[in-house]
Amino acid sequence: MLSLMGYMLTPDVTTGGLAISNAATGNPDFGMTTLGGGFTASGSPLYLEGTLGYARYDPTFIAANGQTSVAAKWDAYSATGGIGWDFPLARELVLRPVFNFSYGRVDSNLSASQTGTGEEIEFLRNGQLNAYGLGGSLVLDYERYRPESEIDVELRYTNIYLQSFSSSAAVKGSADAQSISFWSRWRAPSGFSMLERPLRYVLEFAHTSFLGDLDGVLGFNHLSSFGTGLELDSSARDIAVTRTRLMARYKVGEHVTGWSIGLAVSF
Repeated sequence: MLSLMGYMLTPDVTTGGLAISNAATGNPDFGMTTLGGGFTASGSPLYLEGTLGYARYDPTFIAANGQTSVAAKWDAYSATGGIGWDFPLARELVLRPVFNFSYGRVDSNLSASQTGTGEEIEFLRNGQLNAYGLGGSLVLDYERYRPESEIDVELRYTNIYLQSFSSSAAVKGSADAQSISFWSRWRAPSGFSMLERPLRYVLEFAHTSFLGDLDGVLGFNHLSSFGTGLELDSSARDIAVTRTRLMARYKVGEHVTGWSIGLAVSF
């Protein structure tokens, strides 16, 4: 449970939306959605980030007699924050250490028809697992902005240690959520204008390798994402949102392929 929660802790386009389907039924056994982002405070090297995550996992347990199956439903929630500081290495390159802290919860329930006794069954019937996470990230961030094109490249290593606390009697444990991610984006004017600003086309590539307790827990240890989309610049108008991006992404990893639609805004 804590390893699955580890996929929801940081902003990452490869895991921002996951749905692992049951081959026999076509229904998702595991689904996850996250909402996250980060920014550097204007005129300051202070960096702040945050991520909210929700996941639904429907595991089936086989009882000790090998004949009785118990189907559970787990809902997981997480919130992660990050505080960092930018250290300039060159004109458009910074090194950014980030301190991360997380809170997560898993709620479990069974259907009313399934019975049994013991701490394990009590947790599956109506139990809860709480966890906190402490760790950090090290980010190398390159930003090159020109009128003819904009380039963003980010290399990130994250290590957040999750530990259970104040949970149901049957569950306790820890997980070491580690990942190395590479993310890049190219933005350039499309030749069309909207809202008195150029409409940009966007190309994106990202790759994440999962380490520690995340390695293989969902059947793969890396994911790649290829994205394309459009960006609407609304900075000429007196509104809080300056840019809105709509992205379509194709994702591929060991034994898995998929696609996603993403929406992002800049303030």
